[in-house]
Amino acid sequence: MKILIVSDTHRHNKNLETVLKKVSPIDCLIHLGDVEGSEDYIREIAGCPCHIVSGNNDFFCDLPREEEFTLGRYHVLITHGHYYYVSLDTQEIRRQALTRGADIVMFGHTHRPLLEIGRDVTLLNPGSLSYPRQEGRRPSFIIMELDSQGEAHYTINYL
Repeated sequence: MKILIVSDTHRHNKNLETVLKKVSPIDCLIHLGDVEGSEDYIREIAGCPCHIVSGNNDFFCDLPREEEFTLGRYHVLITHGHYYYVSLDTQEIRRQALTRGADIVMFGHTHRPLLEIGRDVTLLNPGSLSYPRQEGRRPSFIIMELDSQGEAHYTINYL
C-alpha cells in the first residue's frame, strides 16, 4: 500500500499535481490541512481515497478538525497541529497520540518536514508543497508504504 502525505498547499496546487504525476499510482492521499477551499479539486485529481483535515487557514469549510482511522495494522491520528502547539514543540501532540492509542500521528502547520520514529508513536510532518520553511526551502512530501508484512516505511521527498 502506497500513501502520499502532504500539507499546507494553500490553494496553490501546481506542486501537488506534479507530485501526483511523479508518484502515481497511490492507494491513498492524506492532506493535513490548509487547502483553502481546494478540497474537492484535490479529491478529484488524487484518483484514490482521501483523508483531508482542516487547517488554521481553512475557514467556513466542512473538513474535520482531525480524524482517526486504521492504515493496515496502524491506528493513525491526523490533524493540522495548530491546536497542539506544534510550532513550539511536539510534546503535546505526542501526549495526545499516546492518550488515544495512536501508533502514528501526522500533522502539518510548521511547513517543515519531520519524521520521528519512536518506540510508542511515530510523528510525521510532510512539510509544505507550497511554502516550505526549512533550510533550502524545497517543497516536501512524505511517501508511506506498507510492505507485504504490513510494516510501515517512510520517505521524505523533495521537489
